[in-house]
Amino acid sequence: MKQIKVDVAIIGAGTAGMAAYRAARCAGKHAVLIEAAEFGTTCARVGCMPSKLLIAAANGLHDAKAQAARGIEGTHALGANGEHVLAYVRHERDHFVKGVLDEIKSLPQDTIIRGQARFESRNVLLIDDTLRIDAASVVIATGSASFIPDDLKVFGDRLITSDTVFDLKTLPTRCAVFGAGPIALELGQALARLDVDVFMFGHDNKVGALTDTPVRDKLIEALQQEFYLDPDAKIFEKSMQDGEPIIRFRALDGEERTERFDLVLVATGRRPALASLHLEKTGISLNEKGVPLFDERSMQCGDSSIFIAGDCDGTRPWLCDAADEGELAGDNAARFPDVQCPKRKAPFSIVFCEPQIAAVGASYEDLKKQRTVTGSVSFETQGRSRVLRQNRGLLHVYAHAATGKLLGAQACGPTVEHLGHLIAWALQLELTVDEMLKLPFYHPVVEEGLRTALREAQQKISDAAAKAVAILPTAAGC
Repeated sequence: MKQIKVDVAIIGAGTAGMAAYRAARCAGKHAVLIEAAEFGTTCARVGCMPSKLLIAAANGLHDAKAQAARGIEGTHALGANGEHVLAYVRHERDHFVKGVLDEIKSLPQDTIIRGQARFESRNVLLIDDTLRIDAASVVIATGSASFIPDDLKVFGDRLITSDTVFDLKTLPTRCAVFGAGPIALELGQALARLDVDVFMFGHDNKVGALTDTPVRDKLIEALQQEFYLDPDAKIFEKSMQDGEPIIRFRALDGEERTERFDLVLVATGRRPALASLHLEKTGISLNEKGVPLFDERSMQCGDSSIFIAGDCDGTRPWLCDAADEGELAGDNAARFPDVQCPKRKAPFSIVFCEPQIAAVGASYEDLKKQRTVTGSVSFETQGRSRVLRQNRGLLHVYAHAATGKLLGAQACGPTVEHLGHLIAWALQLELTVDEMLKLPFYHPVVEEGLRTALREAQQKISDAAAKAVAILPTAAGC
């Protein structure tokens, strides 16, 4: 067996892995990049980019059909050519993948190792039993994989996931979707807007990863106007009959119902792809899901020279964070044991369904434990949103009741991908509500809705301060 010695070995050539590789090499270290599957990253091949291409096509058709209310007529004959839509998505997807492949080709090829890696010991990797790598430091960046619950495997070749949906040659007529998280909402609504009859079955009222109940309920209300969505579905039977998926369930009206489908899209989440690594050989501590325990400030696993980054760490499953984590992990792997803990960027996520979803800052459960006030705005009556005919949704901003400092936000509404950025920037800059309200807001724009929510929060902060003063003991009573 061939043996080599390196400074940093990176397992996985996705977004996080490539960022780690660049950081380690920038630090002057001998780094190798190990990949067993196709190059091209999850984002480019089956994630961010093809899904947004499908959504853009779907929204284009939806918006065109919705022009009659403005007096624009003759659009009723528009429809989706499924074969052409999916061919277009794949063609454009391949453009993004090519960009990644070109970058891989530009790297020193003696630093690219093809094969399945596993740990022989903490600092020794085996690659397909043909190569042994002695690495001073290791970065785990193996990404994640679609999770298919056992009870859904009954649908056999009629089952698709976010990893396979873009390989379809044409669109189904009817599609069941299991899951109501970000991936399910984006793909499910896109299919519905492309004239597919969609039934979405959620679990425990978990929709779009929103934890603020009023915001979540507004989202459910908006989506149910477009397709069948049960956020807490009761399924009685899943089966196949004559090659067709059959689902028997309790409908929203309480009645039992049986439906046949062409395909079943399983979007019940993704799980860290770690099983093949034999992490037990490293001696590092793992959580109950088999994910290494690590410091989110440094990406270091315990006190070891092993670091982790990207979807496989089970924390922030978004490309921007994968890139940041990869760079941090690669840099710390290169400088080990001089590990640095820089300030991380504010937590921030977006879902590109309509209404769009944004969550910024600490989790809602954590916020409830603090002295928090909430400012809100409904987009139903917000001026610019009504002009755009996208007046659906709700924004909640959270601020500390005593200091007025912004703590975060959850929202569903029009163009909240932009509102979310404004809030995330303000949060990272540690602005107060008063400081945010001193910034310019143009008219008429959707951002005026943020100002409305901030004003309500400001009033609640003022009321809380006045109440605190009112209950202070007088000098005579001291």
